[in-house]
Amino acid sequence: MSDPLILAIDQGTTNTKALLLAPDGRAVLSRSRSLRLSFPQPGWAEQSAADIWDTVAALIAEVAAAAPAGIVAVAIANQRETMVIWDAATGRPVTPAVSWQCQRSAARCRELRDRGVEAEVVRRSGVGLDPMFPAAKLAVLLDSLPDGRSRATLGELRCGTIDSWLLWNLTGGAVHATDHSNASRTQLFNLDTLGWDAELARIFDVPLAMLPAIMPSDSDFGPVAAALGLPPGTPVHAMIGDSHAALFAHGIEAPGAVKATIGTGSSLMTPTAGRVRSTHGLSSTVAWSRGGQVQHALEGNISVSGHAAAFVTGLLGLADEDALTALAGTVADSGGVTFVPALAGLGAPYWRPEARGTIHGMTLGTGAAHVARATLEAIAHQIGDVLDAMHADLGTRTASLSIDGGAAGNAMLAQMLADLTGRTIRRPQAAGASALGAARMAGAALGLGGDRLRLQPEDSFAATLPEPRRLAIRRDWHAAVDRASR
Repeated sequence: MSDPLILAIDQGTTNTKALLLAPDGRAVLSRSRSLRLSFPQPGWAEQSAADIWDTVAALIAEVAAAAPAGIVAVAIANQRETMVIWDAATGRPVTPAVSWQCQRSAARCRELRDRGVEAEVVRRSGVGLDPMFPAAKLAVLLDSLPDGRSRATLGELRCGTIDSWLLWNLTGGAVHATDHSNASRTQLFNLDTLGWDAELARIFDVPLAMLPAIMPSDSDFGPVAAALGLPPGTPVHAMIGDSHAALFAHGIEAPGAVKATIGTGSSLMTPTAGRVRSTHGLSSTVAWSRGGQVQHALEGNISVSGHAAAFVTGLLGLADEDALTALAGTVADSGGVTFVPALAGLGAPYWRPEARGTIHGMTLGTGAAHVARATLEAIAHQIGDVLDAMHADLGTRTASLSIDGGAAGNAMLAQMLADLTGRTIRRPQAAGASALGAARMAGAALGLGGDRLRLQPEDSFAATLPEPRRLAIRRDWHAAVDRASR
């Protein structure tokens, strides 16, 4: 008899990945399809919701056709805070998928802040008023639809983050649900009651009737539709936000350790013993819910990380990001150049959506290599800022940081992280942390173990930069951040 296999879908901002995993952690098959992000107006970022689903459906069909028998479940990890509205009768999207990077709700967030409601929003939801979060974006989308709110109130419209959109399509429109991890990122979820909050819905002017049901992350969310080619009755047996899934893949399930997922943006997350109310610019969130228990966490979200490297690669006319790294390696330091990649504002711990990207410290001696190096350093600096905020909130300083995500494979960046944060950086050998974490969640729920469905032995990078030099570079960075926000 063949091993039971879990099909893990990792639906990200720039691509969708499908990973077929055995209970021993072996990757039987891996496939990927790219996605396009559009910028129809300055500060706006969106994707085609139909295209997102099409990549998932195509990958499932491809895996089902190529893989041996034995797929027992589908597990989903997804980009978070990206919002879609669709027609309940036809299942067709009536809006684009408005990206977590989108700033179109910035004015709405300012209006709410001016009304003095931010403290109440934070008290209930754990997150502040920033365009990254979906509630204000959802209100703006409803404004753009004829009779949007009345249709939503009557049950004619559905909305959800990408997990809900995928689940609706996977089950042929039978299930409209989300999990606690994704719900906690919407700004409509109450971290104390663990349900949708009527007062938050009133503040943001969003009808509760259009929101999905909230279920534990390890739930059986329903069977996949037969048309997708999987064995009859194959369940979707885990859904979890991608950063939360990565934390679970690292095996970090108790307070005391931190992981950073370095992708288009970055997410640093650490489990906490109950809800922690940050006073240093971080978000309270739900890491996951399983076995009847909810695991709380503290998180810092950075708007532009790996995307900064992609942006500067294009700006310098380089072939790819490997070429950017190679160019950065031709100089010993950034020559006093500091790049603040506030290309979509600044996220945690600053939350300055009005900030714009800047390059400081250039002289007649500055070359492209210095800008390339400053770009990689900027990724490390932002992560260092969130680590400092975690230290301030929790009163403990971790000696190491576990990393994953596309940019984590860059050894130069990993060493910069060690040097600029003063911590040991631990990097797993395997890629695909989010997919692996979702599969581990499903495997544990199905009684297939899960200890081997986790990230395995690591490389480590120790800090080599003298402390006085590190502190001086960090002071220059913080001065540049202040200038970028003026």
